[in-house]
Parts: sequence; structure tokens; C-alpha cells
Amino acid sequence: MTSATDNSLAAASVNATAEEARAVAEAARETEWNRPSFAKGLYLGSFDLSLIHPWPQAKTDDVQRGEEFMAELLAFAKTMSGRVIERDAKIPDEYLKGLADLGVFGMKIPREYGGLGLSLVYYGRALALLGSVHPSLGALISAHQSIGVPEPVKEFGTSEQKQEYLPRCAAGAITAFLLTEPDVGSDPARMGATAVLSDDGASYLLDGVKLWTTNGVIAELVVVMARVPSHSDADGTEHKGGISAFVVEMDSPGITVENRNAFMGLRGIENGVTRFHQVRVPAANRLGREGQGLKIALTTLNTGRLSIPGLCVAAGKWSLKISREWSNARTQWGRPVGKHEAVGKKIAFIAATTFALEAVFELSAEMADAGLKDIRIEAALAKLWSTELSCRIADELVQIRGGRGFETADSLEARGERAVPAEQLLRDLRINRIFEGSSEIMKLLIAREAVDAHLAAAGDLASADASLQDKARAAVGASGFYARWLPKLVAGAGMDPRSYAEFGRLGKQLRFVERSSRRLARQTFYGMGRWQAKLEHKQAFLGRIVDIGAELFAMAASCARAEMLLRTHPEQGATAYELAEAFCEQARVRVDEYFDQLWRNTDDGDHDLSRKVLAGDYAWLEAGVLDQSEGTGPWIGDASPGASTKENLHRNYR
Repeated sequence: MTSATDNSLAAASVNATAEEARAVAEAARETEWNRPSFAKGLYLGSFDLSLIHPWPQAKTDDVQRGEEFMAELLAFAKTMSGRVIERDAKIPDEYLKGLADLGVFGMKIPREYGGLGLSLVYYGRALALLGSVHPSLGALISAHQSIGVPEPVKEFGTSEQKQEYLPRCAAGAITAFLLTEPDVGSDPARMGATAVLSDDGASYLLDGVKLWTTNGVIAELVVVMARVPSHSDADGTEHKGGISAFVVEMDSPGITVENRNAFMGLRGIENGVTRFHQVRVPAANRLGREGQGLKIALTTLNTGRLSIPGLCVAAGKWSLKISREWSNARTQWGRPVGKHEAVGKKIAFIAATTFALEAVFELSAEMADAGLKDIRIEAALAKLWSTELSCRIADELVQIRGGRGFETADSLEARGERAVPAEQLLRDLRINRIFEGSSEIMKLLIAREAVDAHLAAAGDLASADASLQDKARAAVGASGFYARWLPKLVAGAGMDPRSYAEFGRLGKQLRFVERSSRRLARQTFYGMGRWQAKLEHKQAFLGRIVDIGAELFAMAASCARAEMLLRTHPEQGATAYELAEAFCEQARVRVDEYFDQLWRNTDDGDHDLSRKVLAGDYAWLEAGVLDQSEGTGPWIGDASPGASTKENLHRNYR
């Protein structure tokens, strides 16, 4: 295929319409629900506690191997210094080699391929431990193990690909996942990278530029997403092509790491810009079928997203420790600052939310390990909710510490005080609300699943392009669905004060969750009826629907975990109940506010105002300041295909 054809293909993708973008995303979405989903039920008014209670039990062998590994990892983690990583903006090679020797890069890889075969629970706990040394360590392992080469090869690779790559990854070959481009974020229909099949069908020629390639600077192997043009076999068989996934060796000719990016946080992260120019990739390196790339990416992310909630747990635990110790040590107006109500409320929020963070992660991970439930919504909710709440925790910690919270650890130590990097925590956590799907995109993804039953029932009612005749026929079909479904939302166990009695005083919290689940389903129905096909544009409304479900999920997880701890660790049971109850009471306030804001908000006015801002109507308000970024470069860097003119910054640690 000629370069002119390649360029036209890239141009077509860049100019993708909203309909084309929606079609690409919808085609990649998993539509089958072959296993039950607790979180999906929450959005449909079906609170099935039996899906999470009793708490999922891990296999004895998994627990034993996990505990043994954690003991070894703890010993090694104590030899590492997060201050060194922060100072040098680099993870020392000896740390990487030590982690490789421990098998950290193969934690999730099956033992038959040289990995440790740990459960997701212990994988997350390991990430939390390493993240408490420095979050860049968590990002390194997560990008490699959760979304890099091991996971998609394990799930979609051929037996030959598994034998070829998994042992290498387990032994320490660092990997990365390359999807984002300078002008392509969460809209893959605009993807410009191309992979053109050779005439003999033996290889693909890969061209394009990938942005924010976490681990890409030091990776040996990467998974690259690229668009394969439609093509024909010698016998005339037509192939549609489409976005496809390839395993690529980073020492292949034509690959250049053009920049090592620097950020406000995660200063040890090896994140870069990677250019591919006429890179020959064997056809045997393609994962799955042509056009299956986005489905592979989304499926990988379903459980891969659980790595970030694990890191958020670490942030909560560390913040709780620092806030407790500092608030007892610092005295103002004759009392420790923690005993003043204004500070005490912040401490209570940190403690209760940390308990819930751990409950949400551990429950989601245990269910994923058991493999009996569909946890795609749970994983997405865990990522969304944990990143938002952990950022609030970090912000509250900085406030509790006052001026010392804004001061760097090095500065504190230089003047003789304990080197507490509270400001670093705030900087490092901020990216989690963007990593692996921004909060806004996560809400849209979850909302799509939450209203799926309504869209299926509504049919052409939810289509902006359907004729009035088609809508009339769809209305008849929808009325049958809602006639059966709506009556179930009128009453439930949440109205019976005897329900969930085995949870003691937490029973009332679960009754609230059950009632709110039915209320949430009714509100979603009202929104569907009011806006129909326009509902997808009511992103603020859908976002609140998702937020309500996230809080309900966290409440249920907290109650289930407290009950489990009462049975298995009686010495922690009473305090676990106190933490769960405190969290639920705090969450109930947020849930009530979200419900209130569904219909009492400024969404329409804000929409009109933002349109006028974008049109320049209020540009006069910007007068009186200097924008020193002007003239420094374009808003979006040039990603035109071609040979690189820059030095290759790729390096190997081993």
C-alpha cells in the first residue's frame, strides 16, 4: 500500500465524526453479561447482597504464597528510599534489578510461565507497599503488569506468544501499553498510527507517534495499538482491518523515544514520546484478530484498573498514620490540634474513608480472583471512586499539617523537623484521576452500562435518527418492559426494619443502600423518559447517577468487610464496625446531595455559559494578565508520520 494511501487513512481517522467515534467505541464494548454483577444490579434497583456476602474466601494456597511473598517484598522495600527517587526523578537500576530478582515483574503471570501467579488481592497489596515507598514504583509495576504485555498476552495470546513473552516479562523485561497519541485520548476513532500488512502477509509496517508511554523509556517490549487498513488476500478475500494490537520489540529499527516527559508528580516515572517509522513487526506478533485491538484494550483494563485502587489504599493508610501522629503532637490553644472539632472532622473523614477504600479494593479483587462474577462495573467504580476520595484525603492531610503540609520533605528536614512529604502525596495522587480513563470518561463508560437495560428496552426511542413510526413501535415494546420492571421498584427489603439483622447496627445502612438502589433506578428511568435520545448528552446528570452508585457500592463493601472482620478477626470487629458505620453516615450525606442535585442544579445555565466562553463573549474578562506560554509551541504537538530527527532516549536497565 502506498504512503499516499497511508496518509489518507490517517487523515480519515483524525476527521472521524461523532457517529463514527461512537460506533468504534460501541463495537469494542463487551455486551454480554454471562455472570452476575452486583454493581450493575445497584443501578437497576436490584440490591443482591448475596453476591458480596458472605465475603469471598481466597484459596488457602494463594494466601500462604501471598503472605510469604509480602514478607520478602517488605524486607526489600525497607532498603529502598523514596527520597532518592524523588530527588533524582529516576528509579535506580539496582532497585529495578532487585524487584526483578524477587519476581515482582511476574506477580500476575502464571507459574507455568515463570511468574509468581499471585492473586489480584496480593498483587494489589504489593503495589500498595511499593507505592508507599514512592508512587513511581507503583506506576512502573502497574503499567507493566496490569496493562503492559503480560496481561493481554495472557488473555488473548496464542500458546506460542505466551511461551515467547511471558517468561521474559516474569524475569524482568519491562513492558508498556501504547494507545494514546498527541491528538488521541479517549476517542480511538481518531487514531493516526497505522500498521500496513506486507504483500506476502508476513509482517506489518508500523508508523505513528505515541504519547505518554509509561515505562516506554526503559521497556523491552510494548503493546502498540494501530489502525490496519482494509486489504485483500491474493485469493481476493477482503479484510476490514481496524484497530489492532501488536507486541513490538523496542530495539526494532525505526523506533525512537523522542522525549522523557516530566510531570508535577510521579517524578520517577519513565514516561515518554515514542515514534515508529517503518517499523517491521512480524505478523505473528499481532494479538488476536485484526480489528480486535480496542476490545483487547478494554478487556485488559477491566481488571487492570484495580491496580490504582490498591495504590489509593496505601495513600489513605499513610495519611491516616501521619494525621493521627501529627494531630497528637501539635498543640494549639492548650489542646492537641486533633481534639479541635475542625481538625477532628478531617481525621474522621480520613479514617472512615480509608476503611472504605480498602473494603472496595479487597472486595473487587476477591471477586475477580474467584472468577464467578462479572466485575467490569465494580472495577470501574473502584477506580473512579478511589481516585476521587483519595485525592480529598491528601488535600485534607495537607490542611491538617498547615504550612508544614505545603513545605517539602527536604526543607522540613533541613530545618530539623520530620521529613513528611504531604505535598508530594497531593502531587502524586492527582494523576490517578486521569490515568487509565479520566473520571469524566469513567463516568460515561459506567453510565453506558448503567442505562444499558433502558437503551435495550427503549430501542428506537433512544435513537435520534429513528422515524416517528419506528419510535411508535419502540414505545409499545418498551411499555412491556417497564410494566414488568417498575413495580419491582416500589417496595423492597430496605423498608423492613428486620432486614439484614445479621449485620447488627449496620443493618440500617444496608437498608438505606437497598432503598437508594431502587430510588436510583427510578430516577434513571425518569431521565430516560424526559430526554430519551438526548440522555447521552446529559453528562452531568449521568455523572451524578454514577456517583450515587459508587457511594452505594462503597457502603455495601464496607458493611460486608466489617461483618467479615468480626467473624475472622474478632479483636478488630468492634472497631471495624465503628469505621464502617462512620463511613456510611458520611456517604449518606453525599448520596442525598447527589439525589437532590439530579433535578436541582445549574446544568442548563452552565452549558449556555460555557458555550459563550468558548465563543469568546467574555474574553474581556481575561485582560490584565500575561500568558507566558504564548509562542512556546502549538497546543498539540506534530504527530505526522516520518523518520525521527531526535536522539533516541530509550535505555535498558539490564
